[in-house]
This record gives sequence, structure tokens and C-alpha cells, in this order.
Amino acid sequence: MAEPHVRDEKQAMSPGARGLIESALRTLDAEASGIDVLSVAIRDGLGASFIAAVELIRGARGRVIVTGMGKSGHVGRKIAATFASTGTPAFFVHPGEASHGDLGMITQDDVIMALSWSGETAELKNLIDYSRRFQIPLIALTSDAKSTLGKSADTVLVLPNAREACPHNLAPTTSSLMQLVLGDALAIALLESRGFTAVDFGKLHPAGKLGALLKFARDLMHTGTALPLAPLGSRMSDALVEMSAKSFGCVGIVDPSGQLAGIITDGDLRRHMRPNLLEARVEDVMTRNPKTIRPDQLASEALEILNSMKITALMVVEAGKPVGIVHIHDLLRAGVA
Repeated sequence: MAEPHVRDEKQAMSPGARGLIESALRTLDAEASGIDVLSVAIRDGLGASFIAAVELIRGARGRVIVTGMGKSGHVGRKIAATFASTGTPAFFVHPGEASHGDLGMITQDDVIMALSWSGETAELKNLIDYSRRFQIPLIALTSDAKSTLGKSADTVLVLPNAREACPHNLAPTTSSLMQLVLGDALAIALLESRGFTAVDFGKLHPAGKLGALLKFARDLMHTGTALPLAPLGSRMSDALVEMSAKSFGCVGIVDPSGQLAGIITDGDLRRHMRPNLLEARVEDVMTRNPKTIRPDQLASEALEILNSMKITALMVVEAGKPVGIVHIHDLLRAGVA
């Protein structure tokens, strides 16, 4: 029987639909070229200013005050949020509101980062004057080092010129992306230079999928009488009663000192199925040296182990002794998996 003819997707598109795809690709190409130009600039003169900006922020006793107007302001809000979530205290101050009292949010221990592509944004004037009057360090993200903002700043991150994705070369598109990327680069450089870890990130981001991944095994594990355990030397009939009662699909086997000697899972039962299985001893059936996790390991690590080993539960062990158990269902309920 002949295979049904499948039309090429491009052939199925109307001219209008193809035009939309081509427009999207032109936008992506234009913005990618902006990133390429920025990379070249970082390797050249912009690199020295980048280092100076990182050192200025690291040396501040206060916070990074990010500001900007219009599209630069929207980008600035995201940069401030990224700083704050990666260990660099920061918040956004709207330049218009700054002139009506919000300048009081800024202290002499802070660093101001002002975004303006032209460097001539009128709404930034009072904020710039305030930074100079009280000797608050000012970092400028602008395309013009000779602009009012550029000449006033202590450190100028000069963004290279690149064509906007807008066909009229007017709407901030490529330029906004370059500002955002440079802000991300600063945040990550600061994160890495401070040794900011995933655990540190978890402290600042306890909610959502990321927060769930950064919980610890001890936050999710079952403990105490919920833990399925049987001693070495037990008959399999007794181990099966414990295994069934606790409903984790496994039972940990402990030696006389309480150390985890092995584990019996549903898979072990299938592998050792025989008429006299219930009369056997647990040590004849158990898997020795089972995969375990510590209480202080991340839930994301537990998930990785469960997936890689194709198992559904992990014993949580401290100093060789089982102190809990984590099941894949616990990770699902917590939003980790």
C-alpha cells in the first residue's frame, strides 16, 4: 500500500504566512547580530569598563539602584530583579518618581546604574545631579560616552551601534536586547566572583519550580515510624509485611548497629521469585550498597538519581544510618518532578 502523500510544510503555507515567518527570522538575525557586536566590544575596549563596573558594585556596601526611562526602564527592572535573585541586592527606581521624593530611597552606600541609549534622557537629570552632589557612584549603560549621562558617570559601559530589528530602525529592539544581555553578564560575573551557589539561590527563590528544585532531601523525606526497615536475619515474610505496610515499594535492611546494609525492592522480589521465597532470609534477596542520598542534598539531585537509576524511592542516609526515605511521589507533590 502506498504511503499517504505528505505535503511539504513550506508548500502548505500561504504567501502571507511565509511573510510572517520571514519577518520573524529577520528579527532574530538582526538581534543576533547585536549580540555578536556586543561580544566583539567586550573583547575590546568595553571589557575594561565591564571589569570596573563589576568592581564598583562588589565594593559597594549598599545596593545597586537601577534606573531608566521607557524601554530602558523596562529592561532595567529585569536587570534589578536578576541582580537581586543572584546575590547582588538591587531594586529599580523610576526616574520620574525619583524627582518626586524617591531620591530618598538612595543612600551614599549605593551604586546607581542608569540605562539610556542616547544618554540624553531628560528624566534622568535630577537623578544624575543627586548622584554627583552626594558622591554616589554612577554606572552608565549608553551608546554615547560623550552624552550627558556618559560624561557624568564614574564608569561608562558604551554599547556598540547595531541596527534595530524594526524595519524603520526606530523601535528599540536590538538595542534593548543588548542592554538586557549586558545586565545579565554583569549579574553572572558578580555571582561567579562571589561564589554564589545553587543553595544560596534557593534561599532567595523558595517558590515555584526553581524553589522546589532547590529544596533539600530533608524537607521532603519521610522519617520515624514511616521508614520501612527490617533487620538483617529477618525472614522475607516479615520484610514483606513491613514493605506492604509502609507502601514505598521497598524496605531497607539494617545491621545490628543500625547501618544500612541493603535494600529490597519490587524488582528484587521479581528477580528472586521462587516457591520458598517467604522462608528466605533478607540478606539472600537484598541489593547490597544501594544508592542513597544525604539529608543536605538537593531535591533536584534526588530526582536525577531516581531518573538515572530508574527507581522510585531513595533511602536518606546520615553517617551510614537511614534517617528517611524520599519517593518520586514526594517530588511530584513538591513540584520538583
